[in-house]
Amino acid sequence: MSKIGKINIAIPKDVSVVFNNGVIEIKGPKGNNKLNLDQKIFDLKINDNKDISIAPKALNKDTKRLWGMNRSLINNAVIGAKIGFEKTLELVGVGYRAALKGSILNLQLGYSHDINYEIPKDIKITVEKQTIIKINGHNKQLVGVVATKIKSFRAPEPYKGKGIRMKGEYILRKEGKKK
Repeated sequence: MSKIGKINIAIPKDVSVVFNNGVIEIKGPKGNNKLNLDQKIFDLKINDNKDISIAPKALNKDTKRLWGMNRSLINNAVIGAKIGFEKTLELVGVGYRAALKGSILNLQLGYSHDINYEIPKDIKITVEKQTIIKINGHNKQLVGVVATKIKSFRAPEPYKGKGIRMKGEYILRKEGKKK
């Protein structure tokens, strides 16, 4: 039995959930999410629009693995529709700064050129103090992908700690060369 899969998902008042032909549509104040669920493997029940329960039709090794994951995906979609997700990036380094120009994020990261990153349509990016970037969205996976992509433009290096890092991320520092 899956410990995570057994737990029912509570549906907030602002969120509506509809299940048709293997597609779960979740609508809320922050956005709309769609998920595909394999009806050959799982049964999904929406109880009076208050909570969702998911259960496998047959319990075997493969369905045990997928049960908790599918429950987590549905839960993340419900949370994203109600509250949304946020990641914060910090730019550490002399002359490192970010600016928004319409739907393009302009980054100056110590290269000979600026980096222009086009923001996906479901993501909202705000720049605070030129060195702090906040990424918001209703899709947890897309928020994480965008944060990782921006971070990959200048990953933190271990000697001075310069680069783009997640807020609260610990960078393992190395000692420099000795004489």
